[in-house]
Amino acid sequence: MKELSHSTAPGTARTPDDKSAEDAEGDRSTEDAEDIGGAGGRDGGGGSGHPLPRPRAGRRSGRAPGGPGGAPVTGRIPLRVRLRRDRVLILMTLPVVLLVLVFNYLPILGNVVAFQDYDPYISTNGVVSILESPWVGGEQFQRLFEDSAFWDAVTNTLVLFLIQLVLFFPIPIALALVINSVLRPRVRAVAQAVLYLPHFFSWVLVITVFQQIFGGAGIIAQTLRQRGYEGFDLMTDPAVFKFLVTFEGVWKDAGWGIIVFLAALTSVSPDLYEAAAMDGANRWRRMWHVTLPALRPVIALLLVLRVGDALTVGFEQILLQRDAVGPGAAEVLDTYVWWNGVRNQDFSYAAAAGIVKGVVSLGLVLAANKIAHLMGEQGVYKK
Repeated sequence: MKELSHSTAPGTARTPDDKSAEDAEGDRSTEDAEDIGGAGGRDGGGGSGHPLPRPRAGRRSGRAPGGPGGAPVTGRIPLRVRLRRDRVLILMTLPVVLLVLVFNYLPILGNVVAFQDYDPYISTNGVVSILESPWVGGEQFQRLFEDSAFWDAVTNTLVLFLIQLVLFFPIPIALALVINSVLRPRVRAVAQAVLYLPHFFSWVLVITVFQQIFGGAGIIAQTLRQRGYEGFDLMTDPAVFKFLVTFEGVWKDAGWGIIVFLAALTSVSPDLYEAAAMDGANRWRRMWHVTLPALRPVIALLLVLRVGDALTVGFEQILLQRDAVGPGAAEVLDTYVWWNGVRNQDFSYAAAAGIVKGVVSLGLVLAANKIAHLMGEQGVYKK
């Protein structure tokens, strides 16, 4: 680089001509540097005159990933590769898939009898009987909707569902919170075993136990009579039947229902409880702000599924007690289908009632799942 020809001695005042000369020299220096850098870039050696080796063309040439037009590659594995990779898992699940298809999906085809006057005695072959039975269109559904006993059964079913939803559904959550607060593992294990045990009892045994306690000849009634009081028989009282059925369900299945909630509580980090305790939160505040928020997704999921089963409130349990209190209080949709359809061999009528029940249950599940999405929960499936 050339030295400035108009440099001045120290302490000497600079003239405007000196400033112009310095500016021009600085511009020429910048241009020279750009030329050198450009030459170095073209030579590939950074100005040293020695070009750098170029990358080889091919698969490892360092080309930018992307499809046509620079679109990113999704990286999807072909179906053939995935089937070959997961063939062991597919073989393991194949028997289960076949069982579900045979016992859950193929019977759906039999709902066609709801649009026929089905006669199972036309042929010894059930398929031939379906094909040769006369078609009646929506006549079975018209009979169903015009039957007042059907609407009474629907009313009893919905009332019993609401009672169970209010009195039964929160109890497993409360039991799970109580057991989770127990510190001694041995005490917790004993409590869980005692609560799980009634789930394995049949409904015949459960109703027999309640009959021996709350029946007219039960322990409580006999004790009251011995003390000079009038006895009672809750097992044949239509006014308390729905609450009695709910209490039986709580005693039998509440302990089994805590398993899912206890499993959800194991995923809560102890650090959250320690942080809440350091912030001054007592046991109730920790449960409200740490434990319950961890259970919210599970509660929402089980609530959606429970709403979907609103029209299924326990067939065997109610059928065993139907004669004791009368159909007016105990007739639900499942027992109605049994007595008026299957028992009388009116299979087309029973199939029509089953279709109505399935469609209503599907609508309830979709509505409950939509509400769960609005509340910020996942529900049965993602939004």
